[in-house]
This record gives sequence, structure tokens and C-alpha cells, in this order.
Amino acid sequence: MKALAIDLGATSGRVMLGELEQGELVLEELHRFSNTPVHLPTGLYWDTLRLFHEIRKGLAVAGRERKLQIDAIGVDTWGVDIAFLGEDGALVDNPHHYRDARNEGVQEKAFAVVPKAEIFEATGIQFMRINSLYQWYAMKLANAPALRVAKRLLFMPDLFNYWLTGVARAERTIASTSQFYDPRKRAFAADMLGKFGLDASILGELIDPGTRLGPLLADIGWFTGLGTVPVYASGGHDTADAVVAVPAQPEDKNAWCYISSGTWSLMGVELDEPVIDAATLEENFTNEAGAGGKIRFLKNIAGMWLLEECRAAWALEGHNFTYDELMESAAAAKPRMALIDPDAFIEPGHMPARIAEYCRKKNQEEPVDPGQVTRVILESLAERYKQVLASIEKLTGRKIRTIHIVGGGSQNRLLNQLVANTTGRAVVAGPVEATAIGNLLIQAMGAGVVRDLKEAREIVARSFPVETFQPSRGASSR
Repeated sequence: MKALAIDLGATSGRVMLGELEQGELVLEELHRFSNTPVHLPTGLYWDTLRLFHEIRKGLAVAGRERKLQIDAIGVDTWGVDIAFLGEDGALVDNPHHYRDARNEGVQEKAFAVVPKAEIFEATGIQFMRINSLYQWYAMKLANAPALRVAKRLLFMPDLFNYWLTGVARAERTIASTSQFYDPRKRAFAADMLGKFGLDASILGELIDPGTRLGPLLADIGWFTGLGTVPVYASGGHDTADAVVAVPAQPEDKNAWCYISSGTWSLMGVELDEPVIDAATLEENFTNEAGAGGKIRFLKNIAGMWLLEECRAAWALEGHNFTYDELMESAAAAKPRMALIDPDAFIEPGHMPARIAEYCRKKNQEEPVDPGQVTRVILESLAERYKQVLASIEKLTGRKIRTIHIVGGGSQNRLLNQLVANTTGRAVVAGPVEATAIGNLLIQAMGAGVVRDLKEAREIVARSFPVETFQPSRGASSR
């Protein structure tokens, strides 16, 4: 089976070729492109049309340039962001970025209409101001003209699937990030939306990951040279795909957790049923839909975005540090000079200065050079992972022995070792391309080529190397 994974992250996108033969999966990157948001006087937006242009280019590399015979295509993106279509199927507003300022203060206004506990009971989702619910409600409060003509709400991967196939559906894993999906009923929380004055009738029909949507539209099939290739709804949410690619084996049973490490760090376990109770609300965990009918019980943590923002700030000052340079200087920096709360740094801009100011206000030693700032970020992430690990064990009753770190952040060997040292657990790092791997394997499950999650993870374990980090002797595990 030859398939294409269209994988759109918060900072970059790519089209990946996957070839699955004799139980092994081989990946090749065909096309990579940046995903840069656009600041306008009216807000922060995704450059959505350019992203679709790049998707078409990537598909054309496969069809026109490489003359490949492709069996399936699937799309995944980051979570929570939404698009609205008019009666003619066209966008009525360019999708906003989840970091847009319009979300500020909306949660509190929402809680005045529907109490926080009631929202959690209906959805089981972690409270974050970026959630789709608050983005939609912000538009309602602003009397946004787009809502007056909107006939369909689509999440970002569903939008790209629609542009590829003409089929508008709501894939379950991405819908579950919204905070208006009920994981118990496996349906949208329409009654709750009604209390906010939000029209649930514009939501699409829910489908499971692996569902065949339809062939490429004729003009796209011609332009790309791929013809009538079927498009599958893979895990629309990139984390759902990444979790499929965790190379945990049946003998690991319930003794492992995952961290999907990239712009965000998403840390959790895989469950059969959602956990929606007072303790979970208190710890602010989330119950998102996963492949194979599973629940991704997890916590969203600010991830490597903090370092990406620092690099951007340093570049503006004329210092274009590579990751390798920063890791080398961080390794040599003084350990444990300060700790920050990574989740206190959601907004973009001036990141090194804001980190220094945070440390100063907390009466901690202030990092003054890039190596020290980087070390503070990495050690703070490791400490935050330890805190979340303790919550996972408390809420689920599981004893975690192994932390699987997948995604781009799994390449950061310094962070991996810091996590092992801080948590006192073994860290298994890899595969790096977890999201694309999971995307491809969900397509294969939908096509009947792979039976289930168990077989998918066996393929991952055979196909991709991992590296194990053990806690160092005498390392801090507090």
C-alpha cells in the first residue's frame, strides 16, 4: 500500500509518502512548507488558502513528478481551530489562529451563562481559552457578520478534506478537541451549545477515523496527476495520529504514558472510557477521542513553542541560533537556576525577556544568555511533566513505568534525559515522525490493510528505531 499523509502542524506542513509492505512502513518526505500565521488589524489568522496551495503542490510531486500510484490520502492538523462556510460552500471568514486576542476573557463570560462544572460534565475537556467553544462564542458576542451567513462549521482538517473531495464531515478526533463534543454520547453537545445561542445545526455529521470520504475532486485529480485516489479521514487531530504511533506493546499493558512533543506537549494515557468526575475537573484533564474507539486522557502543556519563540526573538536581534547550538550551550549552563510555569506563556512575542521577568518576580536567578534561557525552558518542561505524571497516576490508578516521547521533540536528547532524571522513569524516545506514521496507519486500517491498533503498533516497533533514556544515578527526581 502506498499512501500520502498531509500533516499540518502549527509551524510547518508536509506531504509524506508511506509505503507499507510485508509488515514494515517506510516514510519519505515529498514536500515541506512553512505555516506562518498572518497578523492583520482585525486579528491573527491562518494563511489557509496558501496552505491548500501547498497541499496541492505536494500531491503534484507524488502524481506529476514521481508518477506514483497512490492508494489513499489523509489529512491531519493541529486542534481547536474552526472555519465557517456559506450556502455556496465558500469560506465566509478566514480561520483565526487559536492564539488570537479575541479569545481573551471569553471563558469567564461563558461560565456566567453555563457554569464551568456543567460544561465539563457535558464534554470532559480541559479548560483552555483557545478551545473552539470560546472561539465560536467570541464571534457570537462580537456579533460577527460571518455567523449570520454561516451554513456549516468545519474543523481545519475537515475543511481541507472538503476542498479535496467536496465531502463535508466532522471527523471525531478533531471534533473532540472543541469542548462541545460529548465523549459519553459520542455526539455533539447540542443542548449546551443552545444555551450559548450557538446553532448546532451547522455542525457536520460525525465520522470515525479511518472513514473513506471519497475520491479527489476531478480538477484536483487532474492537476496533481493522481486521478481518483480515495481520501480517508485519518485522525484529523495530529495528536490522535501520534498516539497511534506510540510503539508500546501488549506486554506493557497499562504501565506507559505518552508525550506527543512538538509546539505543544500533550501528555496522557489511552483509556477505553472517558473519566469525567470532580477530580478530573480539578486537575483540568481532557478526554479526547482516539483511534480504535479509545479515549486520549491527557493534559495539554505548552511545549517547544517557548523555545521557538525565543529563537525568533534572538533572530530579530541578529542571532540565528540553531537547535544544536542552543542544546550545547544549555547542557553547559548552570542546572536548576530557575523554574517557570510553561503554561504561563501562551501569548507570542518577547519570550526571552518575559521569561527573565517571570524569574525576577519569583525571586529566582535570572537567565541572562540563550544557553541559560534554554536550560530553564527544558528543565521547567521536565518538571511540569513530572507534575502531570503524578496527576495521571492519581486519576487513573495506574503506575507508570515508561514514558514514550514521540514527535519532533523526541529528537531533543537533553530534554529526554532531563525528563528521565526528573521523573525517575525510563524514557523511550521515538519515532520522530509519529503524526505522519499514525495518519498513514489509520488510513491503512480504514482500507482494511491493517487490522487494529495492536497490529499498527507492531508495525511501528518493527519499522522505526527508538532510544531509551534511564534516570542517571544521583539525578534529581524530586
